[in-house]
Amino acid sequence: MSRRAVSPRRSAGEWGVRGVLAIVASLLGGLALTHAIAFTIRGTQPDQAYTLASNNAQIAALVAEKLSGSQGTITDRMRADRLALGALRNDASVVSAAATLGLNAQIRGDTHQAQQWLGYAERLSRRDIRTQLWMIEAAVGRNDIPGALRHYDIALRTSRTAADLLFPVLRSASANLAIRSALTRTLAAKPNWSEPFISQAASLGEDPKAVTALFEELARAGVDVPVRARALVITRLIEAGQVDPAWDYYATIRPNVTKTRSRDSRFAAQLADPTPFDWQPSGEDGITVVIQPNGRRSGLVDFSAPSGIGGLLMQQMQVLPAGRYVFEAHGIGIDQPVESRPYWTLTCLGGQEIGRASLPNSSNGGGSVRAIFEVPTNCRTQYLSLNAQPSDAVGGTTGQVDQISLRPESNERAS
Repeated sequence: MSRRAVSPRRSAGEWGVRGVLAIVASLLGGLALTHAIAFTIRGTQPDQAYTLASNNAQIAALVAEKLSGSQGTITDRMRADRLALGALRNDASVVSAAATLGLNAQIRGDTHQAQQWLGYAERLSRRDIRTQLWMIEAAVGRNDIPGALRHYDIALRTSRTAADLLFPVLRSASANLAIRSALTRTLAAKPNWSEPFISQAASLGEDPKAVTALFEELARAGVDVPVRARALVITRLIEAGQVDPAWDYYATIRPNVTKTRSRDSRFAAQLADPTPFDWQPSGEDGITVVIQPNGRRSGLVDFSAPSGIGGLLMQQMQVLPAGRYVFEAHGIGIDQPVESRPYWTLTCLGGQEIGRASLPNSSNGGGSVRAIFEVPTNCRTQYLSLNAQPSDAVGGTTGQVDQISLRPESNERAS
């Protein structure tokens, strides 16, 4: 005989309790959902989030921060103060609320109260960008350069957006000797923002000469300035017409260079980021120039240009003093009629050609060429260039160069 389970009968009181619990659970679930929604939209819609969760300290602080922005009215700032104070009563660790109270106090001219609130905000956390910006301004007002840079460093270490705000200011300020020296000490500590700043200074610094001075100080302090940044600032100096400062800085990063002769006669350097004072391959369409290894301490230039195409193959900027110079070069694999042979030129910066020497066919005299170039007194900057002439050959113009030099004729006479 089977048994049937008998369910105990619940009293009306028990059913009432269960009903109340169900209602409470429903309310709590709805409240949790409301807070979850408020938390989700707090960043983009703080006002709506506050409507949903007015007792949330973080959300109240966000609304206060929004009200105290640059467009905030007196009424807005008064409401912001109330919200910020309420947020701190609910949670004394809300940094943005303390910062809002401090900045509003500063706008009212109450510097003492501003210092108190913002000092409190910084003790809570160094990650509030508004607090650090105020600390920077306060230090600048005291002419406290190390203090200002300390807060620059804090802001740049802790805020993803600080670089957009602070890098341009630092770039301009580095033209000042005292600031540059303090900035050098800061960068010598290798903060995580040092390399991005150095690279941006090279490309965007308003005064490339001041950037060069900063790079020189950094080098003396043992800071490794990226090769690309050094090459870029030299290029920018030249583009700004400051060839002498460009050469002076170049001479600090390329030991044993001299103004009286060309450099890297055997193409050993093979630089990824050459300066105009180094060999720079052409970027002209259709022309290919590759500087490649050719032994342990030398290289060679491999070039080609399509049939019917001529133009610059590569060049190196010179700062030769006026006088007579011996030019020598050696080519490999060149086989062209006279009118299509590659040739070297020495031209003044303005475009005036002062010397030309064609590379002979490699079967003629071993492919070597020698010439005398004379630099006039009114030509202080020159370009030594290898050029291709249009060729009717099916394969166009091809060849290699493994040696080139330009040196004073007086050296030959002395020897």
